[in-house]
Amino acid sequence: MELENQTGPIEFLLLGLSEDPELQPVLFGLFLSMYLITVLGNLLIILAVSSDPHLHTPMYLFLCNLSFTDISFISTTVPKMLMNIQRQSKTISYAGCLTQVCLVLVFAGMENFLLAAMAYDRYVAICHPLRYSVIMNPHLCVLLILLSLSISIVDALLHSLMVLRLSFCTDLEIPHFFCELDQVIKLSCSDTLISNILFYLVSSIVCGVPILGIIYSYFKIVSSILRKSSAGGRHKAFSTCVSHLSVVSLFYGMGFGVYISSAVTDSFTNTAAASVMYTVVPPMLNLFIYSLRNRYMKEALRKLIIKHLFW
Repeated sequence: MELENQTGPIEFLLLGLSEDPELQPVLFGLFLSMYLITVLGNLLIILAVSSDPHLHTPMYLFLCNLSFTDISFISTTVPKMLMNIQRQSKTISYAGCLTQVCLVLVFAGMENFLLAAMAYDRYVAICHPLRYSVIMNPHLCVLLILLSLSISIVDALLHSLMVLRLSFCTDLEIPHFFCELDQVIKLSCSDTLISNILFYLVSSIVCGVPILGIIYSYFKIVSSILRKSSAGGRHKAFSTCVSHLSVVSLFYGMGFGVYISSAVTDSFTNTAAASVMYTVVPPMLNLFIYSLRNRYMKEALRKLIIKHLFW
C-alpha cells in the first residue's frame, strides 16, 4: 500500500465479488432477485401482521420490526452494488462509504437486539405463561424496541466518528461489495491502535450482551420444557421457539463464519463471498423461516393474498 496521503476528494473502490466481466450480468440478476424477494417478502409479512388482529401480540410486533430491519439492512448494501455493476464502476464516495458503514452498524445492531428481545418474549411465554400479558405489556415492548434502536444508533455514531478522525492513503481498495468498518480502518494511514481497540471493545459489548441474554433465555426455556410431564406439552412449547431459534442460528452462525473465514484466508473473493452470507442471505431466509413454519403467519398471508386478489 502506498503511504502517500490522499489529496482531493476521497473515493473508495469496492472490489465486489468478482472482477470477471462475464460474471457481472449473472451477479446482477442474482442479487436483484434476492433483493426483490427480501423486500417484497418482508413487506408482505408486515402487511399480514398489521391486517390480522389475531397477530397483534408482542411476538409479531417484534417480527414486524425484524422484517423492517431486514429490509433496511439489505437496502444499505445491495442497491449500491447493483448500481456499480450497471454502471461498470467500483467507486463509492467518502461520504457514501461512511454513510454505509453507519447504516450497516445501525441495522446489524438492531437485528442483534431484536433477536434478544424475541428470546426474552419466548422465555416469558414458556416460563411464566400466566403472567405473560402482564409482563409483556405494550409499554415494555415499545421500550425494548426504542432501546434497541437507541443503542444501535449510538454504537454506529461512535464508530463513524472514529472513522472521521482517520486519514487515508491513495490505495483505497475494499475487498467487499460494501464498506465494512474493519476494512475501512485497515486502509487508514493513521495510527489505528485506538480505533481497533474501540472497535473490538464496543463490538464485544454490543454483540456479547444480547448473545448472553439469548443463551440465558434458552437455558431457562429448555429447563422449563424438560420439567413438563407430557410429551405433547414439551412439543408445543418447543415448537413456539423453533422459528426464532432458526433465525438466531442463521444470523450468528453466518456472522461468526465470516470472521473465521476472514482470519484463515487472504483471498478477497472468498472474504467478500463470505460477507454476503450475513448481509444478504439472513434477511432473505428469515421471511421464509417465519412464514413457512408458522401456521398463524401462513393463515394471515393467505387471507391477505385472497383479499387483494378478489377485491
